[in-house]
Amino acid sequence: MTHPSHPSAYPQQPPGEPHTVPFPTQQQWAPADVRYALPPEAGAAVPAPAKEPAATAPKAGGRDRYLDLLRAVALVRVVVYHLFGWAWLTILFPSMGVMFALAGSLMARSLARPAWSVLRGRLRRLLPPMWAFAALVVPMMFVMGLKPVREEGIWWFLKLGCYILPIGSPPYPWESGSEGGFLELSWAEQAAGPLWYIRAYLWFVLASPLLLKAFRRLPWVTLLAPIGLTAVIGTGLVAVPGATGEALVDFGTFGSCWILGFAHNDGLLRRIPRYISVSSAALLMAFALWWASGHLTEEGWNLDEIPLAQATWSLGFCAILLQYAPSWKELPGRLAGWDSPITLANNRAVTIYLWHNLLLMATMPIIDQLWNIPWVGDHLDTYIDASYDVLVLILIWPLIGVMIVAVGWVEDVAAKRRPRLWPNGAPKRTGKRAAGRGTPEPAGTPGPHRR
Repeated sequence: MTHPSHPSAYPQQPPGEPHTVPFPTQQQWAPADVRYALPPEAGAAVPAPAKEPAATAPKAGGRDRYLDLLRAVALVRVVVYHLFGWAWLTILFPSMGVMFALAGSLMARSLARPAWSVLRGRLRRLLPPMWAFAALVVPMMFVMGLKPVREEGIWWFLKLGCYILPIGSPPYPWESGSEGGFLELSWAEQAAGPLWYIRAYLWFVLASPLLLKAFRRLPWVTLLAPIGLTAVIGTGLVAVPGATGEALVDFGTFGSCWILGFAHNDGLLRRIPRYISVSSAALLMAFALWWASGHLTEEGWNLDEIPLAQATWSLGFCAILLQYAPSWKELPGRLAGWDSPITLANNRAVTIYLWHNLLLMATMPIIDQLWNIPWVGDHLDTYIDASYDVLVLILIWPLIGVMIVAVGWVEDVAAKRRPRLWPNGAPKRTGKRAAGRGTPEPAGTPGPHRR
């Protein structure tokens, strides 16, 4: 993704905007990089071409590595959260809000092209990786006992179609597998859990052409409207039952973050004095904590279970992140050492997101085999018990790597790129080292889920 960068990287007056002088000339209205391509006004002297700087800036349309870093951190955070279940992680780094804000900014940039082509491209790049996931999971569900609900009739089969086009919540058995077996009873629920994000992302994509028009006409009303929706239906003031209610709550909870991405792409955040945006974000976050303190659930300070707190905390948190966003065409300093894994995570974000829950469950029967190893099971069983979650955290990353190799290439096929097994941006060694680490932009890059 390419997004507007830190305000200090730009002149006081945004490029492409007229200078505040009476009757600006044609040259004054044009951005600096194209100003001399315009014909001079009558009687005006033709300025001499500027010399080429020794180090030219990266071309527009390149990747913003700061935003790539945020996306990679969000993916790691969700894996850690789903393993340890630490509720405070939802406050420390609200992954979902960050991911929706990044995707909204990318969507606004893409909508400079015809809307229909953008929507078609987003669907093409999103759905095939999901179909690869469903091709394994859905047959397993049927083998493990998934059956149509007679009372729902044809509606059940229509919901089953959400594994193909995720406009709603797909069906899955609440209990499957067996206690102590290879698959625990809740495996199907956990496997299908990430699909809520795919549904929400699809809703935002389809609504984006209208949302972007509304934002550019009434920016503040459009930005804050989802918060109002969450205050009505996310607090129980108006109850919308079933999957429709869940979808509307998700849309309201993260809608402001998605639209904040529009503001970031359009440069609105750069035009707001920093002290105003940061203080406003701090007030939103303070309200979020106050609201959460009075609506704690069994999971305590888990903002994922408190929609209004999640919506306001995520909006404030993302506003600060994007207000201070630097412009990194390359990762600076010590972060440069993490370039390859960050590039890989961005190129395979959909794969990591969809499969990580199943892979977390797959680590457990593998670790359980340690008790069957002679001497290890007899002498180290106490240590294995004490470090079980740490062993899962260590093992999950090789398993994710295996899944990237096995099915990650589907993301390339969906994006009409040449399939690659390990797209970490490393230059190829084919006689000459490839120039650059070109990392293609992910398709909206769905992020981690919260359940």
